[in-house]
Amino acid sequence: MDIKTLLARGALPRAGTGYDVHVLAEGRKLMLCGIEVPHERGLAGHSDADVALHALCDAIYGAMAEGDIGRHFPPSEATWKDADSARFLRHAAGLVAEKGGAIANVDITIICERPKITPHALAMRSRVAELAGIPLDRVSVKATTSERLGFTGRGEGIAAQAAVMLLMPFVA
Repeated sequence: MDIKTLLARGALPRAGTGYDVHVLAEGRKLMLCGIEVPHERGLAGHSDADVALHALCDAIYGAMAEGDIGRHFPPSEATWKDADSARFLRHAAGLVAEKGGAIANVDITIICERPKITPHALAMRSRVAELAGIPLDRVSVKATTSERLGFTGRGEGIAAQAAVMLLMPFVA
């Protein structure tokens, strides 16, 4: 359902947040926000370890009180080994639509010293918008460093946090 219709019907705004971390490892490609980013190491994980999409999925699932990404795609299941995280975001966005809601906007922050995110931000935003089925102007992707502190500062891993606003039908 589109946002104007939901608002006219008195939709309930529901916010969610997500956070994810993965360690950098040799021999893996680096996937962030659904695109491959050139870098000497990638993120280790059961799936493709796209921390940004994982954080966003957790934000969406949280806003719907549907648990987290591990509930829907358990890392203990071989099915998800090296899986493309795009599949996870399509699932989360599909649940929103299935329940008659809409994703109003998403905001993703990637936390790392390297690689630099800004040169890839538009491609990342475009891919997230495509996967979530929302317009580009409702997707924000940005980055920050941890000022060389902690595991992200030492270049040992990458973290991401995400916030989402959903508009869901009001059910009494």
